[in-house]
Amino acid sequence: MNRLGKVGLVIIVVFFIVAIFAPLLAPYDPREQMPLKSNLSTEERLKPTREHPFGQDDLGRDVLSRVMYGARISMRVGVSVVLISAVIGTMIGAASGYYGGWVDRFLSGFLFNVFLPFPSILLAIAMVAFLGPSLNNLILALSVIGWVGYARLMRGQALKVREFDFVTAARALGASDVRIIVLHILPNAIQPMIVQASLGMAGAVLAEASLSFLGLGVPPPAPSWGAMLNDARSFLRVAPQLLIFPGLAVMLTVMAFNFVGDGLREWLDPKQKRQ
Repeated sequence: MNRLGKVGLVIIVVFFIVAIFAPLLAPYDPREQMPLKSNLSTEERLKPTREHPFGQDDLGRDVLSRVMYGARISMRVGVSVVLISAVIGTMIGAASGYYGGWVDRFLSGFLFNVFLPFPSILLAIAMVAFLGPSLNNLILALSVIGWVGYARLMRGQALKVREFDFVTAARALGASDVRIIVLHILPNAIQPMIVQASLGMAGAVLAEASLSFLGLGVPPPAPSWGAMLNDARSFLRVAPQLLIFPGLAVMLTVMAFNFVGDGLREWLDPKQKRQ
């Protein structure tokens, strides 16, 4: 893996550690509202202090603690969406590419095209608005729109791998279709799926922040980076740190997953590795 990929991997590991051990690392309860000094201006009340290095929001909640707990929501959404989308997309794409014929025409020619024309974020907004804002509904909406990319990638890999000699030999020896797909098709198509999953994590984290910013993510007072950005808009001039720290968290997470995805693509591709 290249240098940027390693840097991205370190950043991801740090965010996962923060997400897992947030109750131990966070200095305060992210929902706890601490009194603010009313005799000071808004800028002085919200500015960072020794007790609150990232400052406090307008309700007196510690911003550092909320950023740490926000990592739990983002990582959970990213992992859940990628796992669900990858499993569904892999199954559908493998069946479409391996069987071909009317199965491929129905899945790739009809089912894929039903989801592809819709802008993904608009479809997610519509689903969450219909189902109601919650973490599970958010994961469901992002999974429904995210499986198509994995399915198209797996279909292309299955179309290529099914023509290899070892697949023909396994079929001639009487191996079942399920056995051929699981033991021969999937292992030889897993490399691009790993890269897709890494890039999909970045997309899921960014989509969660976008929907939470619009009020369609995790309901308050749960700490979400997107919701924190929305709450901080009114204090951009007097307390820009309320916007900067959650914004940096989103930017670093998305950037790190993209770095890792690019590094994995280069590392797993023998042609690029030789170059």
